[in-house]
Amino acid sequence: MNHTTRLILAVTILLPGISLAQVGGTPPVDLSEARMTTMAPTMQVAGTVVSRSDAFLSAEVDGRLIEVADIGSRVDAGDVVARIEDTSLKLRARELESEITRAEARLNFLEAELRRFERLAETNLAALSQIEQTRSERDVAGSDLAVVRARLDQVEDQIERTRITAPFPGVVAERAAQAGERVAAGTRVVRMVNPDSLEVVARAPLSYYRFVQPGDELAITVAGEILHAPLRTTVSVGGEARHVFELRLDLDAALPVGQTVRVTVPTADVREVLAVPRDALVLRGDGIAVFIVDEDNKARRIRVTTGIGEGEWIEVRGSIREGDRVVIRGNERLRAGQEVSVRES
Repeated sequence: MNHTTRLILAVTILLPGISLAQVGGTPPVDLSEARMTTMAPTMQVAGTVVSRSDAFLSAEVDGRLIEVADIGSRVDAGDVVARIEDTSLKLRARELESEITRAEARLNFLEAELRRFERLAETNLAALSQIEQTRSERDVAGSDLAVVRARLDQVEDQIERTRITAPFPGVVAERAAQAGERVAAGTRVVRMVNPDSLEVVARAPLSYYRFVQPGDELAITVAGEILHAPLRTTVSVGGEARHVFELRLDLDAALPVGQTVRVTVPTADVREVLAVPRDALVLRGDGIAVFIVDEDNKARRIRVTTGIGEGEWIEVRGSIREGDRVVIRGNERLRAGQEVSVRES
């Protein structure tokens, strides 16, 4: 066994993951292609996940709370999330019902009297003054009955408002008051949030307002993951203190309300560029380069400068053309002119 053979065997024993082909043969590589694509320079701005249905529900009548839904309770639209004691209101309703009965009885009596006087007037047995007075009393009694009925309607409406109901499906996120507390009209009781109807709210400098349009797909970065969401609307809220505008993006991902995210916003018009995967870039002491594989499967090193990027692709400028095969795996130790073995994808 000669010295060279012993050396190869020693390397194989020390580095069992490296094949003989990698030591002395053609190194295996993975390829991609340089391609023309449209990109724009971007910046990232802070955003927050919010619910499109997020509301504090308040008491609409005075009274003592006798029931409040637990935090985390999931409810449908129309479900009761809190109740206020309605005993005094129900007693008032019974009182008004009695007044209605009395007012109806008086109205019926006066209508009967008016008919009797009108029959007597036909035979000159009743004075016109009696008829007019009775008709006036009948009209007053009718008005009194209408007033009492309106008061009963008001009380019944207040009884209905002692039940605080969910205006949309969602979750009880907060209790601002507890059962047993006395509340006044307008007092906050519970906070309702719909976690199934989400959007991202972000603000960007006004100078970039013209580079985004409703319907654009923008990248959202959250916890290292990149999502894409359509821009629903933009709202200019700039002023003397803040020169920004607001972006609202529809979100399908199940993220918690309040989650912070980063929204990628274009800062210039879209333009066509030559791009390669970021993995094709090789950074060495003399600068940035990519390795191109020619028809003879030999690697050629091309110095490049980089420009704007989008996702896994980045703009490059240099002696590289659309369709060139660029090395994206196995380029760390390549040398110019070295023959390579292309791995099947």
